[in-house]
Amino acid sequence: MASAADDKSLPTYQQSLIINESEAAATDLPHPGEKSPLSSANVINRKERTKRVDSLDIFRGFTVSLMILVDDAGGEWPMITHSPWDGCNLADFVMPFFLFIVGMAIPLALKRVPNKLLAARKVIFRTFKLLFWGVLLQGGYSHAPDELTYGVDMKKIRWCGILQRIALAYLVVGLLEIAIKSTQAEEVPIRGFSIFRVYCWQWLAGACVLIIYFSVLYGTYVPNWEFTVQRIDYPDYGEHFAVTCGVRGKLDPPCNAVGYIDRQVLGLHHMYQHPAWRRSKACTANSPYEGPLRPDAPSWCHAPFEPEGILSSISAILSTIFGVHYGHVLVHMKNHADRLKHWILTGLALLVIGIILHFTHAMPLNKQLYTFSYVCMTSGAAALVFSFSYVMVDMIGFKYLFLPFKWIGMNAMLVYVMAAEGIFAGFINGWYYGDSRNTLVHWIQKHIFVEVWHSERVGILLYVIFAEILFWAVVAGILHQLRIYWKL
Repeated sequence: MASAADDKSLPTYQQSLIINESEAAATDLPHPGEKSPLSSANVINRKERTKRVDSLDIFRGFTVSLMILVDDAGGEWPMITHSPWDGCNLADFVMPFFLFIVGMAIPLALKRVPNKLLAARKVIFRTFKLLFWGVLLQGGYSHAPDELTYGVDMKKIRWCGILQRIALAYLVVGLLEIAIKSTQAEEVPIRGFSIFRVYCWQWLAGACVLIIYFSVLYGTYVPNWEFTVQRIDYPDYGEHFAVTCGVRGKLDPPCNAVGYIDRQVLGLHHMYQHPAWRRSKACTANSPYEGPLRPDAPSWCHAPFEPEGILSSISAILSTIFGVHYGHVLVHMKNHADRLKHWILTGLALLVIGIILHFTHAMPLNKQLYTFSYVCMTSGAAALVFSFSYVMVDMIGFKYLFLPFKWIGMNAMLVYVMAAEGIFAGFINGWYYGDSRNTLVHWIQKHIFVEVWHSERVGILLYVIFAEILFWAVVAGILHQLRIYWKL
């Protein structure tokens, strides 16, 4: 934990899930011990510039809350968990929302960085910290919240994950932002859509990412492959399967280039062993719920797949680039109406492009492959959700209505680790009475929620909303009053 007042020269609340928008304001202030040459008028102006954009905190907190909801209630409500393959459920918006927020915060945090080398060093160092936390939390070392053990076999450690993807996008886009700042004036007069021309290098980089992704996705030859089931808790543990491919340019589960590259580079043992496609109709009769695999299920149903893999993470950089563009609008356009016009029109355009690509069968919405249609639709949705938050909070002033989201958003790393990754629940479960299932967490779920509502589905949903999301909102609110934040 660290106090918000510890570091005035660089962002205060940088978390694994985003870098707070308000970090940029801190760079406008003199370092402790320095004498400021500012006049009183300039001091007033600087204080005005340090005013938070509360809507970004709220959007961040909403996204963390959404992650907790879909992760912990998705088993009972499959329509909100990840789509088994093509399509887009509620859970499929979480990752691109985080990447969009990361991108939006980057130009705000770096707009007054005096030393580019120092800024690049900070970006790289924080990238390594994100990678460390990602591997620690999702590599298999933590078995929370249900298993009271820890440790991971290095032969089977999972190298990819949510924070690792965020780290890659943050590194690439952060260094790009630092590099192109030399070509930008301190205060560039922006009118209408001329901002696209001003930051043309950003869009050129996005085009390069897209060309690389398309070239590999459609140009890579995927041969036949084989695998052995590695999960001990699976009934087919140790069985050997063969998958027939011998194609290129396919976007189906067994024969796409995304999975092929991960199998070749990462290895099957280091990939996610319980992919969402196991809930598809081809794999289980219980679809869209979890269930045993069909006796006649295709061989690929038994295989691992990495949803945060190498090629899909390259495509995910585009979500962050779209977010950076919205951050540039926030920096350069000072009028509410101008900002909203640009944000809403661009967001609607992205949303329509993604939907058209999907329903014309040109390219399906697919989170596992991180297709371009998926990037466009989810980025457009992020833009519209943020615009709504901006209108309600920063323009109309309905801040108190969204305070729980704001508190979570200002301590996103803490809530992510403790709630979304189940570390706190795992700690509580470690104190049981007689049986490892007889814990405070399970008692609250059963007696306060499930039995009261006479429904497992409704009880679990209400437990997640009140005992997880609202509980951590209150904790984050108390920490905010104490000015305590978890920063990287």
